[in-house]
Amino acid sequence: MRNKRTSVLPLALFFGVVSVGARAQQAVTFQGSVPTGTVGAPIELTLDGAIERGLRANLGLLESGTASDTVRAQRIQALSALLPQVTGSMMAVEEQINLKTFGFNFNFPSIPALGFNGIPSIVGPFHYTMAQANVSMTAFDYNKLKTLKAARERESAARLSVEDAKDLVAQAVANGYLLIIADASRTEALEAQVKTAEALYERAMDQKKAGVSPSIDVLRSQVELKQDQQRLLAQQNQYAKDKLGLGRLIGLPPGQDFHIANQTPFVQFETMSAEQADALAYKQRADYLSAKHQVAAAEQTVRAAKGEWYPTVGVNGYYGDAGITPNNSHGVFEVAGTVNFNIFDGGRIHADEEKARAALKQSQDELANLGAQIDYQVRAALLDVKTASDQVTVARSNLELADETLVQARDRFVAGVTDNIEVVQAQESVASANDNLIAALYAHNVAKAALARALGSTAETIKKFIEVK
Repeated sequence: MRNKRTSVLPLALFFGVVSVGARAQQAVTFQGSVPTGTVGAPIELTLDGAIERGLRANLGLLESGTASDTVRAQRIQALSALLPQVTGSMMAVEEQINLKTFGFNFNFPSIPALGFNGIPSIVGPFHYTMAQANVSMTAFDYNKLKTLKAARERESAARLSVEDAKDLVAQAVANGYLLIIADASRTEALEAQVKTAEALYERAMDQKKAGVSPSIDVLRSQVELKQDQQRLLAQQNQYAKDKLGLGRLIGLPPGQDFHIANQTPFVQFETMSAEQADALAYKQRADYLSAKHQVAAAEQTVRAAKGEWYPTVGVNGYYGDAGITPNNSHGVFEVAGTVNFNIFDGGRIHADEEKARAALKQSQDELANLGAQIDYQVRAALLDVKTASDQVTVARSNLELADETLVQARDRFVAGVTDNIEVVQAQESVASANDNLIAALYAHNVAKAALARALGSTAETIKKFIEVK
């Protein structure tokens, strides 16, 4: 008897070989989307169109873009610390001063002969106006320079992370699309099996009425018919649910129906060596390139931490116009240069260096692990493609044999040579062979999608690997 298909778009087909924790996180984000548009007439959905919709609406990709924007803002913030800061100010002052607060605790006597009336302890009230531009800038700060370089590397890593997210979305959408094609094939096969079972049931009924077939043959035919009808109902339900899943993945508005516009014929894959595939993957895998930029950023952070020991040079000043009134004023300015250096910091800089080195070691280890993981994914995908291709060949041959067996069993039954047990068994063999062929074709295309993901630039590579008509 056939085993019922119970798995629905497993996560391994969505994302390939990833860690359990990463797989769970991806399942939360990359299976969601932001619906766009309004419900209309059923649409014809091509594989390319599905991928494009997914790249526009998938939640995981949108969140990756937001994270990239945040890292970009951090880079701008690091740059601003090295650029001049210019502010402007205007003020009008009305003031009265008690000279005693400045230490003038004695009175200057008046000298009338000289016209000197002394200096009062209270001066004012008086007023003046001032308008000025203030400038503050860092002339040299090694720590900030390296911090800026680290921020630039992280920004590059974040942009590549977005590209990696696109690869994940493209693979997930392709797998969902391929699953629906397989669902449609299974549905068509089961519909054909139901029609065959109905014909055999009617034949058994006719032979019973003619007295050449026992009642048990009718019962067997009826049981087989009911089983095929039950399988068809379950498959139709699964087909509808998988369509809902793909619509959710690519951001179709709730309730929007669609039809699959493409079919994926079996095309033998022109294999490549594992070494060639590895070289290509290391060159274009966005997550690997992103990890390399993260290592470079960590190296710059180590240099930035060491740079905290170096002196910093700053320039501050202002230029303005001050006077009793704007019409009775004069230019004023001030320029000051400062050099600051650490003498004792209680071990803070040393702690920063140790922390930066630890982060660098972690980034290097993650890069090395990712390189080994890519090699595994590439080799595993190549093996899966080859095995699935061989399975398609075997499954086709098996289906031909099962069809021939069914024809002979039906002829024997009609001729009265045997009962319909052989026919029922032959029907089961044909159904099983059909399932095996559909599963092999699906596995072959899914393996190609996994290989495209392993090599990078997934959306473009899938178009090369998976031919549609």
